[in-house]
Amino acid sequence: MNSEINKILSISPVDGRYKSVTQQLSEYFSEFALIKYRVYVEIEYFLELTNLPIKDIDSMSPETKKKIKKIYQDFSENDAIRIKEIEKEINHDVKAVEYFIKEEFEKLNLEKFKEFIHFGLTSQDINNTAIPLMIKNSISEIIISMYEELNNKLSALSKKSKNVPMVARTHGQVATPTTFGKEIKVFEERIKIQLKTLKNIPNNGKFGGASGNLNAHYLAFPNINWDDFSDKFLKKIGLIRSKPTTQIEHYDNMASIFHAISRINTILIDFSRDIWHYISINYLVQKIKKGEVGSSAMPHKVNPIDFENAEGNLSYANSQLIFLAEKLPISRLQRDLTDSTVSRNIGVPLAHTLIALSSLNKGLDKIDINKSVIKNDLDNNWAIVAEAIQTVLRREMVPNPYELLKDLTRGNKEVNKKSLSDFIEKLPVSNNVKEELKSISPHNYLGNSLK
Repeated sequence: MNSEINKILSISPVDGRYKSVTQQLSEYFSEFALIKYRVYVEIEYFLELTNLPIKDIDSMSPETKKKIKKIYQDFSENDAIRIKEIEKEINHDVKAVEYFIKEEFEKLNLEKFKEFIHFGLTSQDINNTAIPLMIKNSISEIIISMYEELNNKLSALSKKSKNVPMVARTHGQVATPTTFGKEIKVFEERIKIQLKTLKNIPNNGKFGGASGNLNAHYLAFPNINWDDFSDKFLKKIGLIRSKPTTQIEHYDNMASIFHAISRINTILIDFSRDIWHYISINYLVQKIKKGEVGSSAMPHKVNPIDFENAEGNLSYANSQLIFLAEKLPISRLQRDLTDSTVSRNIGVPLAHTLIALSSLNKGLDKIDINKSVIKNDLDNNWAIVAEAIQTVLRREMVPNPYELLKDLTRGNKEVNKKSLSDFIEKLPVSNNVKEELKSISPHNYLGNSLK
């Protein structure tokens, strides 16, 4: 019951109404997750220092290193609460992590090594590695797999409907025929291309001390190649080191990631609206689930709520993703703190994206193709083969074929198979060409769409 009370008291629907969908992102974007990732970076950095020719710590035993690793491997909610308690005392979130680890070192009788925790670093060396890792892992482990799951459904729908001819609707009006499967394939391919782009964007981190120059490191140990060390350390934890930098990561590739996600989301907004329209003209029907209500007033309605929900959440996600992409790369001089509070919201647009993907997957499972309605629409729109007829007449070098067909078909709702046949009989072409023209129908004038 407490969890249900928390849901209805939550300010954000991400942690309230939609918590069952978004909860998996808590592992990456909750306050607990941010603290844990910071602890991970601090510990891994300390352990990497033990591989350098630095007196005392370079002789640390493998057993001791395993014990140190367990500080983040066994990191608990109580540990995070302890860090928050320290933060309340000192009013600094990253320094609180350092003090917590020092307490843990004391428990392990490793007091003499404490000052190599956070050695030579500034807060952004931790934040600008922890947050990119959170983003990288969440996208590779959750977001991309959800996009791919959806695209697999689009692929299945495309194959299922590849032989279903239908009237195309350019400008919302009947147009040259296509197939339902081909139109779905368009979205599948667009998403596939943008997913490839998303996967190839580097995940960068910043690691260079107070103003990006590793000043303290080189002062303390001038004979160590700290640039090489930092490059290799970030590579080891899964990032590419940005250089040169100020105190802060410049966020340019992170902005590229947000833009790439927003492009995929834009494709899905386009898709949601098209499916909504196909439902509205009865090309698609929705499966009825017993007990559900479509309208509070109209009992007959089955509303396309999943696609509307998806469109709304995708639009909201994009507004935040574009904001993040435009804001984060801007920092006054060598550092300001505007990114600090903003970056805490990175999980929000990803959560709304996740809600949308869940709705789309759910919606696609509920639709069927209404082949009879689609066929009737083709049968009632013979004017759409006018393009085909005038093209053959161009081939046969008949003068003004476009104008001939325009006069016959434009604004004429009485065009049908018979009227077109009568028109063809009067054309100045051979009988073979006339037969060729008469064989064209809205059902077979499909170009390569069947492929």
